[in-house]
Amino acid sequence: MQNFARTMMALTVALTLGACSGLFGGGDDDGRGLAPRTTAIGVNGYLWQATLDTLSFMPFDQIEPSGGVIVTDWHSTATAPNERVKVTVQFLSEDLRSDAVRVSVVRQEREEGGAWLSVPVQASTTLQVEEAILARARQLRVEARR
Repeated sequence: MQNFARTMMALTVALTLGACSGLFGGGDDDGRGLAPRTTAIGVNGYLWQATLDTLSFMPFDQIEPSGGVIVTDWHSTATAPNERVKVTVQFLSEDLRSDAVRVSVVRQEREEGGAWLSVPVQASTTLQVEEAILARARQLRVEARR
């Protein structure tokens, strides 16, 4: 359980400090407030880029803009090699709103025999990932308006 706490602490710090990228930079200067910023990929560009930035420390397994989903591959830390997490983000709206993304986190622990066993994830972990994505999206939007 102590290793899980360290893994979640590292995940929280990494999600909070997500890498920056300018893939969807540019202006939304028409004064629409939080109106959609739909890009050629069919989802809100701020949310899409924020998710990529926030989860950039994890390897990506599936990035499907047309389906509105990003799935990471399994990720372990050096301090907790017998634990791993996988994150799925679904885009539910083209608006920059808190209910526009749904995050699910799966956590597994390795048993003595080497098999991976799914274990519960605290609800706060999923909420922290969602909040990190939304905070980064808001930051990208503010930067684009400068």
